[in-house]
Amino acid sequence: MKEKPRTTRQLEGYYRRLLKAYGPQHWWPADSRFEIMIGAILTQNTAWRNVERAVANIKREGLMTPRALHRVSMRQLAEMIRPSGYFRVKAGRIKAFVRFLIQQYEGDLRRMMSEPVGILRSKLLSVKGIGSETADSILLYAGDVPVFVIDAYTRRVLSRHRLIPSKVSYDRLQRFFMDHLQPRAALYNEYHALLVKVGKEHCRPTPACQGCPLKVYLNGKQPKI
Repeated sequence: MKEKPRTTRQLEGYYRRLLKAYGPQHWWPADSRFEIMIGAILTQNTAWRNVERAVANIKREGLMTPRALHRVSMRQLAEMIRPSGYFRVKAGRIKAFVRFLIQQYEGDLRRMMSEPVGILRSKLLSVKGIGSETADSILLYAGDVPVFVIDAYTRRVLSRHRLIPSKVSYDRLQRFFMDHLQPRAALYNEYHALLVKVGKEHCRPTPACQGCPLKVYLNGKQPKI
């Protein structure tokens, strides 16, 4: 049997240690695919607990559908999502997204997710306020599309362990994962969630390495990407 490349073995080793330490993370917590999409927009620049409060406000008003959010006033929407921070900006982004859903797909999520991945990703990125991380979160967590989501935690963990340069583009870092791991949405989902977990617990702006399940790898070498 052909031996796996060293980088693949490293990434798989990181995953196994994180999964053993923390167990499955059950991401993304939501009652529907549309709720995941709205959560992906709301989670920009805020803690998840704040997103949960904003989502709960929308659901309490019975507005967690594309057409309901399209009809609601900007003022009411902004007030509902106030706990998420930057609420006026995010209200505009949600409005732009649901307008896109309705204009392009008549609000039908299945129709949207049936688009070829490359085309859909490009369309999502054309929506005001949706960047690469948000678009890929929608694809992975709402659509079960095998794309690896890159965020600040992922970048921090890997750069501190010298698996990547400190400055590398989103697309190149995404390819680093996708070139060395099997293209499985469930794997990418769990791996990203585990990196967020270890980032919050240990790999903070000021690192707290004691007890970190990845501490054993700190002397790793940096492969070329």
